[in-house]
Amino acid sequence: MKHIISACFFLFSLCMSAQSVTVTVDQNVTLKDFFKQIETQTDYKFAFTDQIDTNKKYFNQKNTFKQTDIEKLISELNKTASVQFSIVGNNIFVKQKSQTTKPAKKKSKLTGQILDDEKQPVIGANIYIIELETGTVTDLNGKYSIEIPNGSYTVSVSYIGFKNKEKQVNLNHDTNLNFNIESDSQQLGEVIVTGSKAVDTRNTQMSVNKLSMEDIKRIPAAMGEPDPLKSILTLPGVTNAGEASSGFNVRGGAADQNLVLLDGAPVFGDSHMFGFFSIFNADMISGLDLYKGGIPSKFGGRVSSVLDVNQQTGDFENYKVNGGIGLISSRLLVQGPIKKGKGSFIIGGRTSYAHLFLKLTDINSSINFYDLNAKLNYRFDANNSLSFSGYFGNDRIFFTDQIDMNFGNTMGTLSWKHKFSDSLDTNLSVFYSDYKFNLDLLIQDFKWKNTVQTYGLKYNWNHILASNFKMNYGVEGTFYNFNPGTVQPTGANSQYNYQQLDKKYAFESSAYMDFEHQITEKLNLRYGLRYSLFYRLGSEEISTYENGNAVVYNPLYNIYEKGTPTGSISYKSGKTISKFDNFEPRAALSYSFNDDASVKASYNRMTQYIHMLSNTQSPLPMNIWTPSGPFAKPQLLDQYALGYFSNFKDRDYSFEGELFYKKIQNRIDYVDGADILANNNIEQVILSGKARSYGMELLFRKNTGRFNGWVSYTLSRAEQKTPGRTAQEPGIANGEWYLSGYDKLHNLSVVGTYQYSPKWSYNANFSLQSGQPVTYANGYYEFDGFNVPNFSQRNGNRLPLYHHLDLAATYTPKPDKKKGWQSYWVFSIYNIYNRKNAASITFSTNDDTGINETKKLSIYGLVPGVSYNFKF
Repeated sequence: MKHIISACFFLFSLCMSAQSVTVTVDQNVTLKDFFKQIETQTDYKFAFTDQIDTNKKYFNQKNTFKQTDIEKLISELNKTASVQFSIVGNNIFVKQKSQTTKPAKKKSKLTGQILDDEKQPVIGANIYIIELETGTVTDLNGKYSIEIPNGSYTVSVSYIGFKNKEKQVNLNHDTNLNFNIESDSQQLGEVIVTGSKAVDTRNTQMSVNKLSMEDIKRIPAAMGEPDPLKSILTLPGVTNAGEASSGFNVRGGAADQNLVLLDGAPVFGDSHMFGFFSIFNADMISGLDLYKGGIPSKFGGRVSSVLDVNQQTGDFENYKVNGGIGLISSRLLVQGPIKKGKGSFIIGGRTSYAHLFLKLTDINSSINFYDLNAKLNYRFDANNSLSFSGYFGNDRIFFTDQIDMNFGNTMGTLSWKHKFSDSLDTNLSVFYSDYKFNLDLLIQDFKWKNTVQTYGLKYNWNHILASNFKMNYGVEGTFYNFNPGTVQPTGANSQYNYQQLDKKYAFESSAYMDFEHQITEKLNLRYGLRYSLFYRLGSEEISTYENGNAVVYNPLYNIYEKGTPTGSISYKSGKTISKFDNFEPRAALSYSFNDDASVKASYNRMTQYIHMLSNTQSPLPMNIWTPSGPFAKPQLLDQYALGYFSNFKDRDYSFEGELFYKKIQNRIDYVDGADILANNNIEQVILSGKARSYGMELLFRKNTGRFNGWVSYTLSRAEQKTPGRTAQEPGIANGEWYLSGYDKLHNLSVVGTYQYSPKWSYNANFSLQSGQPVTYANGYYEFDGFNVPNFSQRNGNRLPLYHHLDLAATYTPKPDKKKGWQSYWVFSIYNIYNRKNAASITFSTNDDTGINETKKLSIYGLVPGVSYNFKF
């Protein structure tokens, strides 16, 4: 019996081993695909340990085996595959190959730069090593670096809107490999959007949204001109600060808590014509990054977000001109080489002409703006380059011999970039920023001026210590000169005397270190620390108050009143009035389940040493900034975020979901009836409180195809709390949490683009937000013959729901024309169903009838737009 069983087992094994199969493997075949091919043709089953990932691709070259004996197949595959197969009975065991079977190859570093056909650095281009199935992306200078084993490889470069390019490289030492990629002229003809906007699941950076100029120009905007600043309102966690305002709120933060940078210089006034346009010329901008959380250590000074906007680099080879003509404004841009291959320039300008139409009417008013952008670049050699970036803009608004105002920005940045080696480069820059606002009240015979000036230096270092370990570090210093107001009478009948409000001076410095560390293939960490110092400087007179209280509580009337100064302390020029310092730790991690799914978490602390004084919720040109000091401490933020990120359907679609919670200490709050205009003792109307916000953000993108776009939704809450300083004081809103002016419970945005044909494309944007919190009158009482409104609890009411639908169509008469005069038309309708969104609601008494009235102010209705755009 024993021999019979042995014979049967032998014959069974012989039959199994005699089976033949037809199998095809290559670099794109996963282990699971291979199992399926074998198991559908034989009775063999596969066994493997947890170390084997069946979704991974272990085959290094393409082979086709036709009717091949299973044992011969396994023997051939073991020569090239990165796993070991062995047959035992009717099982095929799979295990990792021993490290001793093949000596580890020496590694070398592959570096280079990617430039487009205009010699511009390509940011975020994909560098892919085909044979190793690994890669990286280019940085802000279009540069990349990756360490790989020595050998012969095919390096592929891809970026949306450009032709893919491949080069062969034989790597046996550190090698520099540069690429010049060309625009894909066939892409439009095929009306298929290629390239990938898939989310980077392995990068630790979270809570950041990037928009290219391609994205921005597709989003319909009022007046028909693409607006980089308004485009970010389509992103999760971002809402508008008010109708017809370029200000924006991020995750429940105030507009002054956003750090807005233009080529590294801070921006204090970001709009033209009271928010109809932003100061950013879409033709000049290469793209923008909005950091809402997990903010890298190199950024500081604000507690809500960082909007990093960069201008284009001019063409180093050819002269080019482009521009656009719209209904109320036009723009023109010129670029070209200063010295071919060495230096370049780009200059762009815009101007409005709405005031010319007003001259044709009986309206004695005027409103117009202009701005000018410029950037110069010069490459001395492969390791040194110098650039200058500048901006100048101004608005003038005049109303019927009553009000005449002008305001604007002047900014400049000079930057020197030096490359010490392939692993170490630096950027040294100095900047100047000046914001001014002048108001002439003609009917009151007085002028009021205020300015904010900053001078700064930054020195940043980027150091690649190993393929899995990078370090960024640097220092920064900024000097502030605040002029809160100069009041000047302009006529003999003026009721105002000349007054110069106390100018305020401050110096802020910081140093930071930031580390990016790949712990394992799946786990990546980024951690860093920023240390900041802030000095409030003289010369200035600082008032003193009884018990140190600039604001006192009157229990009889249950109101806060101005404290009475008891004297003052005089600080000479350069003397320290107050000093603050803070450590600001940052940390983030990502854990990748596979190439297309990961979870991320982050924490960051940030400090804001300057405050904008405004008791309105929408930023206006006359807002006043003041530094921290004896009566206003720096704002401190702690923010936590957790998110899930995924790509699916071959990266045609992507999903981002985040939860966030942030709390802010020392948030300025205003007593009821606070008067901040021309107030030399602003500490008499402010109290110190705290704020918090928390919520969920969702972003779903369709990245490719004729139809693409995104849907974003945010569910969040933003609150403030200013308790009394003693048990007897009520604080603001009885010391309880109340809705901040930036709370938007629901925020939905849908953006879509459809490429109908090479000539026609269509774009749509739908926005819906909860109405802004406001304080309504809940009754009236009569005093001395007048009706005086009695108001409810602060921000206890809301404006009506805010929503609008915008449509645009782009017509390109000759889409195949790539040289000479090229043009396209943009036709747009903002708010197509003419929604009268409320900018504000006021309560008053009709002078004729004496009846109490409620009035709604709406800024926009339906706004058509058309622009003709060209380049040559």
